[in-house]
Amino acid sequence: MTEPDLDLAAVGVGPFNLALTALADEVPELRFAAFDRRERYDWHPGLMFDWASLQVGFLADLVSLIRPTSRWSFLNYLVEHDRMYPFYIAERFHVPRREYADYCAWAAARLPGCHFGVDVTEVTWDQAAERWVLTLREVATGTVSVRRARHLVLGVGTEPALPEPLRRLAGEPSGQRVFHSGEFLHRIDAVAEAGARSVTVVGSGQSGAEVFLDLLRRQRDAGWAVNWLTRSWGFAPLDYSKLVLEYTTPAYMRYFNALPPATRDRLIASQWQLYKGIDTETIDLIHQELYDHLLDGDRPPVTLLPATAVRGAELAEGGADSAEGGAIRLTTRHADTERESVLATDAVIAATGYAARRPDCLAPVEKLIAWDEQGRYDVSEGHRVATVPEVTGGLFVQNAELHTHGAAAPDLGIGAYRSALILNAVTGRDVFRVPRDTAFQTFGPLGSPAGPPPGPAAGG
Repeated sequence: MTEPDLDLAAVGVGPFNLALTALADEVPELRFAAFDRRERYDWHPGLMFDWASLQVGFLADLVSLIRPTSRWSFLNYLVEHDRMYPFYIAERFHVPRREYADYCAWAAARLPGCHFGVDVTEVTWDQAAERWVLTLREVATGTVSVRRARHLVLGVGTEPALPEPLRRLAGEPSGQRVFHSGEFLHRIDAVAEAGARSVTVVGSGQSGAEVFLDLLRRQRDAGWAVNWLTRSWGFAPLDYSKLVLEYTTPAYMRYFNALPPATRDRLIASQWQLYKGIDTETIDLIHQELYDHLLDGDRPPVTLLPATAVRGAELAEGGADSAEGGAIRLTTRHADTERESVLATDAVIAATGYAARRPDCLAPVEKLIAWDEQGRYDVSEGHRVATVPEVTGGLFVQNAELHTHGAAAPDLGIGAYRSALILNAVTGRDVFRVPRDTAFQTFGPLGSPAGPPPGPAAGG
């Protein structure tokens, strides 16, 4: 039997499309499905430290900032697991990361709109039918089928980004000692078992800080020296002061989207502490561990190098037994003195962030999509990608619009809001009430209108 056309299809089920799925579940007349090639929901397993906390408050769950009464809220998850009173007494606004991951997995396993183990291999546009056509492949069986949808939303996430010198080494047979921080918990035991005498972390965001802290805590057993490099001026904190946090609100997103592209790019480069710094709790834990290291007196050395960029990387002759004392030679450059140095190490963990990726399934329709001069999506205020006129169906993105919407784009606190905008546009009505007053600041010049959130624009 032929499956009915969908009103909205979602590709990828990360936190943002999971939020979309949870809110769509409250629109019974909406034919919706979200597809993901993975067998089940799993969120950053390679960085799921038992002790790590979420960097945003628990209200930044899948639904609460738009529909706090939803059965898919974090508070209802607590009720379902009989943890409401312990949570109430704990008074924790920032919940353990593993608890948030379990909450999302709980929702993903129960939401009827989620379809795991289904790979979207190709997307085309049927102009006569005015439908997106999705080719689906069941991962377990290889069975191929087709679904059609009026509108499409991409939530495929980002991919690990490694600097060129490290990317080249990671691709070689000996690259098991050079890997991205997203694989840390899957790979670090093998590094220890191989007898690494020194480990180097490159990058000073939250992931880099957590990896560095974990390496310090393993140091007594592993016996390795630990180095931490960042090209930034210092190991700087996230700016979580209240008025700065307003730069992650819908109000600032709307203002940011209306700016010229060159201005947006300049601002993103200058606002990195909104989304790339280290939370102060982790910095405090690191300093405590370093102080304990000082008291021990007999641990291998720990070296922190700010303003230090990796300019080159190569395998040392003789590997780990080389005269330099490490399997890998990193050529570094100090930003202030412009001096180059060589650091020998046995393993490198690149906490160098993630980059937006263009999913392979879009290849057949790439010429129908408007791209900016840097090959990025041209995204409207309502998170809809510009397309050629003959494409009448909406193409929306989640967390692929840092360049058009600012630092709020990857923030979990914007997930429910963005999903509500998309669902309002797709249904052609305000099925969800979206907040209008989200900041005390007026971001434009004096007298600028705040501007309401975008209304429905993609129905039909």
